Amino acid sequence: MKCLVFRWLLSLLAGGLVLQLGASPVMAQDAPAIRIARVQYQGGGDWYSDEESLTELMTFARQQTLLDVGRQEETVKLTSDKVFSYPYLYLTGHGNVTFSSSEADRLRRYLLQGGFLHIDDNYGLDEYIREELKKVFPEKELVELPFDHPIYHMQYDFPDGPPKIHEHDGERPQGYALLDDDGRVMVYYTHEVDLGDGWDPASVHDNPPEKRQAALRMGVNILSYAMTH
Repeated sequence: MKCLVFRWLLSLLAGGLVLQLGASPVMAQDAPAIRIARVQYQGGGDWYSDEESLTELMTFARQQTLLDVGRQEETVKLTSDKVFSYPYLYLTGHGNVTFSSSEADRLRRYLLQGGFLHIDDNYGLDEYIREELKKVFPEKELVELPFDHPIYHMQYDFPDGPPKIHEHDGERPQGYALLDDDGRVMVYYTHEVDLGDGWDPASVHDNPPEKRQAALRMGVNILSYAMTH
């Protein structure tokens, strides 16, 4: 089922049906919705932070593209085989995250079978998530993606890589990845970026309109990449 959804989306996007900002999308009535889930992890970190962010991104994606994204995010634990029903998983938070050996194994199988995980450091996640990813892929290292990577040019151009949405330590925004043997991004990790803050309603973080627009557009790029690779 998952592979069939991927093929359908690939043919849809390859046919040039994804629209640019300002277009009027015409959805295929019988097309399956893309289900997106937030990872509920262990360790005590606030996996639920930026509570409205994914819903806002999904609304933006429906309005500006032909991605048939669901209207509400779902929540999934890595202990559940339900992870295999989502083409896109999102993980965020400020603090500790831990994967059990069974969770790490299930996440590894999910990613190697074509799944996609976006990790968005909401500040304070970095030192923990790097260790946990080592449980999933002990043989792989996070690599910073070059700015000419397709993920920065799917629907909107980001010639300088991921946009800086929220300031923490004065560091530049960074986009890291774990790649499979064919070079596909399985895990995309945004650090010192805080896209979730930009996706949230404007009233939550008081981000200027241009920051929020950049965050949402980068989110669409990530979704588009996940659906077509």
